[in-house]
Amino acid sequence: MDECRILAPLGMLGYGFPLASFEAGLLRRPHVIAADAGSTDGGPHKLGAGVGIVSRAATKKDLGAMLRGGLDLGVPVIVGSAGGSGAEVHLAWTREILEELIREDGRRLRVAYVHAELDKEFLKSELAAGRITPLRGVPSLTDKAIDSATRIVAQMGAEPLIRALETGAQVIIAGRAYDPACFAAWPLWKGFAEGPAWHLGKILECGALAADPGSPGDAMLGVLRSDGFVVEPLNPARRCTETSVAAHTLYEKSHPYLLPGPGGLTDLSGCTFRQIGDRAVEVRGSAFHPSTPYTVKLEGAELCAYRTVVLAGIRDPLMLAELHASEEAVVDLTRDYFDRVPRGDYRILFHHYGIDGVMGASEPLRAGAGPHEVGLVIEVVAATQELADAICAFVRATLIHYAYPGRKATAGNLAFPFAPSDVRLGPVYRFNVYHLLAVEDPAAPFPVELVEY
Repeated sequence: MDECRILAPLGMLGYGFPLASFEAGLLRRPHVIAADAGSTDGGPHKLGAGVGIVSRAATKKDLGAMLRGGLDLGVPVIVGSAGGSGAEVHLAWTREILEELIREDGRRLRVAYVHAELDKEFLKSELAAGRITPLRGVPSLTDKAIDSATRIVAQMGAEPLIRALETGAQVIIAGRAYDPACFAAWPLWKGFAEGPAWHLGKILECGALAADPGSPGDAMLGVLRSDGFVVEPLNPARRCTETSVAAHTLYEKSHPYLLPGPGGLTDLSGCTFRQIGDRAVEVRGSAFHPSTPYTVKLEGAELCAYRTVVLAGIRDPLMLAELHASEEAVVDLTRDYFDRVPRGDYRILFHHYGIDGVMGASEPLRAGAGPHEVGLVIEVVAATQELADAICAFVRATLIHYAYPGRKATAGNLAFPFAPSDVRLGPVYRFNVYHLLAVEDPAAPFPVELVEY
């Protein structure tokens, strides 16, 4: 075939997209409709806690439009990293939504569910065989780390999705997947070159973010050919330019030209960008270098603490002048009061929005008169939720009444926008598995479950 047309309705399933943009894409007769649903941008909490990134209502609305569009055109619909992190709990959550949509639509359907959560005993055997290595800056994996992770997923490439396409599945709901994989799978199945397919997938996984103005909540069409591809936003209010597409090629990358992924490296050093009309851009020169052995990334999260926070405001210029010293004094008073609690069991953190709440210690703008008010977040992270609650309450009460030098009032150092002031955020997770697994068969760790509805 001469070209492959890929419709990306949006940059994250559940972000929402204008129906008019999507319908304009359907008129272009795409060969596949695809959307990525996952990210580690928010850290390990979603994986560790087994919860989604976006709401169920938004996911159902977006997936419903994609399902109807795919069935009407007779083309496959592919979703990668179902539920946000792609573990079994996330796959089941998305499956429940899809089955609800299928019942409402009433049409018969073949669906492939591609699983990505790995058995811990399997991982221990792979570790013992020397097939698991750490990423840069990550300690070597241990059996203890595997056991302490609440769940561990592997990031699939295109091969498991191609295996699902070979079954004739009309909808593919995949667990944790390399972000561009759901876009690259169909053209790779049809024999298109790997370099352009992966590069196009990298752009489409963010929806219309590569357009001007960019947005992950809008649709983009990618047209893949033998010598490159063309990208075009489907909302007439947006346009792709050479600059916008080239800039997005640098997005979320540790190297400006090289993009590692399952089974190899996408090399963008030879890319050219050419304006096509007013709203589209042609890209050529993308290459792909296979790696030996073929590796997939493992992601695992373990429970490490519990968190309670307080949001407050400070406007007294006298207190702002003494803020850091006051906080240090309150920490000392708290440690004295909880003297029987090991200090390693908790941390007290202060975030100052208006001073350094975003950049923290790296904030370069520290000179000048300073702000006239500050939003304060008191954060306590502790070994148990009860301890986090108790320490946070003590810090909050002590700071309310702390007699800083020059104070003219007797109380009310903090203003609270909410009651209750103390908010339990619950379990805190950290990545404890962030490694590479070498595999002989890239599809083997990702079983395909075929269901007829």
